[in-house]
Amino acid sequence: MTKRAILAQLKKEDVRFLRLMFTDLMGAVKNVEVPASQFEKALDGEIMFDGSSIQGFTRIEESDMLLKPDLATFCAFPWADERGKVAGLICDVYNPDETPFDGCPRLALKRILQEAHEMGYTMMCGPELEFFLFQRDPDGNPTTTTHDSGGYFDLLPIDRGEETRRDIVNALEAMKVEVEAAHHEVAPGQHEIDFKYAEALETADRSILFRLVVKKYARDHGLHATFMPKPIYGENGSGMHVHQSLFRGAKNMFWAPKKPDEMSDLMRHYIGGLLRHARAIAAVSNPLVNSYKRLVPGYEAPINVAWSNRNRSPMARIPSRRGLGTRVELRMPDPSCNPYLTFGVMLAAGLDGVKNKIDPGPPVDRNIFTMSQREKRRLKIDQLPANLGEAVGFLRRDKVLEDALGEHIFEHYCEAKDREWAEYIGHVTPWELERYLTSY
Repeated sequence: MTKRAILAQLKKEDVRFLRLMFTDLMGAVKNVEVPASQFEKALDGEIMFDGSSIQGFTRIEESDMLLKPDLATFCAFPWADERGKVAGLICDVYNPDETPFDGCPRLALKRILQEAHEMGYTMMCGPELEFFLFQRDPDGNPTTTTHDSGGYFDLLPIDRGEETRRDIVNALEAMKVEVEAAHHEVAPGQHEIDFKYAEALETADRSILFRLVVKKYARDHGLHATFMPKPIYGENGSGMHVHQSLFRGAKNMFWAPKKPDEMSDLMRHYIGGLLRHARAIAAVSNPLVNSYKRLVPGYEAPINVAWSNRNRSPMARIPSRRGLGTRVELRMPDPSCNPYLTFGVMLAAGLDGVKNKIDPGPPVDRNIFTMSQREKRRLKIDQLPANLGEAVGFLRRDKVLEDALGEHIFEHYCEAKDREWAEYIGHVTPWELERYLTSY
């Protein structure tokens, strides 16, 4: 869309406020909201904000930052109140001298996508985003009490999230996001909504809008939505399986109908790159201390660095569909991640596999969850990191991902996660008190 077209639509729909959105390094959605009198200035990329207040951005002595909106992301939010209608744009962050800011996650993804473009490829991806809906207490504070006792694909009256999901889907479609499916997930109070695959940048933008819409309609229904990976002990956690492929124009370069399993050499090498860098990717795709309480045996989440044509126990799976739908599904990410950084490091790893013709080895089509450690060693199946500290250690030693993220993001991100891990391991939990206080 052009600036002129957006201004005309803002006027036609009587929009009162324009929300300029971006993310910090951790993926939290931030925004600066401007009234109608500032719409032209906002669309020209002249709105400034204090970057020193945003995690991983700048120091206080160099705090001024510019928001440059991507006009293609314009959408009017399908809700309003007595204060007026709101529209939104997703922005890139720039320095005051109009140069790109090295700490902007969206620009980091753009850089890696440009590298793929120069190699002749476009990354297409589609995530499966899971989340929990919890009740609130009488004061409005979120609890971990679920609103239903439903399971996979359940219906009313067991699934009490149908109305909330339908409101979310209606809002997403009004915002031009094509939703493919919505359903109850395995755990009580857990849900999944999938939207159609698209180019990686557009998909990352949609993921950011998705989180905002889910939380808004959960609140409207008196519930709390969380993308925390493992909020309930003993239940399945929430994942963000990412389906991905490389296209050249309208052609899916992963599909080779005359090759074994109709998988191109390019696809196998891309998978090889994902496997080689998997333990470093985890620090970005599974960014919380809590993420690694999902990546444990027994709850369908992968813990093994392997790939398969069929089964879901490895971290990478090849869905059965072929032709345009030929793709690899990376099953380890969770929905707490920053999608810009996560898609970026996955693509960088895959491209490294393509450039260096990394062999992923044979597929592992047996259930890895039932294998002994001896069998895994024989098949050279590594484990994903057991905790955040271990994952950040792998990331710090991965030059390919360091170059992909850039020095600013890499250092600020690793430092933040090191602090998070140090704070956690120094914390005394109720489990420890219950287990040890009277025994020792």
